[in-house]
Amino acid sequence: MNFPAERVERRGAGYSRPAPDHEYVEGFATNLYHDRNFDSPAAKILPGEYYVTQKGMVLVTVLGSCVAACIRDTETGIGGMNHFMLPDEGGKEVVSSSARYGTYAMEMLINHLLKHGARRNRLEAKVFGGGAVLASLSSSTVGTRNAEFVLQYLQTEKIPVVAKDLLDAYPRKIYFFPNSGRVLVRKLHRVHNDTLYSREKEYRSRLEHSEVTGDIELFT
Repeated sequence: MNFPAERVERRGAGYSRPAPDHEYVEGFATNLYHDRNFDSPAAKILPGEYYVTQKGMVLVTVLGSCVAACIRDTETGIGGMNHFMLPDEGGKEVVSSSARYGTYAMEMLINHLLKHGARRNRLEAKVFGGGAVLASLSSSTVGTRNAEFVLQYLQTEKIPVVAKDLLDAYPRKIYFFPNSGRVLVRKLHRVHNDTLYSREKEYRSRLEHSEVTGDIELFT
């Protein structure tokens, strides 16, 4: 279920901040399948998507220069994952125009976690990706900016980062088990097709030609 975008408001935090009034919308992942390796229900998270679950399942994504935040409630096991990058223009600061896309991706994930019953003071994060893997993007250090952004965002939001595997020059396949908090990282030193690269290039192009839309309400 994808929740409508509403007003961004941190109740009890002493301030409210409107989300960008643009046209880009994060999508709730719909690619569900049964993972035979883990004998478990699974969801594949593509660029620009996120997924949240209360069930015992594995969330899977492949990252190049994009980053993924795996966030869960340590008591209930409610957890989720996103997959995003920042457009080239702007800076990594949370208030920059470029970073508004990352802020939106993070707030969509956190909002959905809280609506499922997670408590903000019990959230923890594990973050991955930001590799310099696309030749056309390597000079722009997009992976570095993505990695720096997600760490800065989580620090600002006071969500502890308990594990990370960021930067370097290879793609990663991530398996996240929200109920237990376990994450497996497979480093892909050889990628045998261009699916990863074409997906990230298409996603990057989509970001550059669209804007974030709507507001989000965050419940604490």
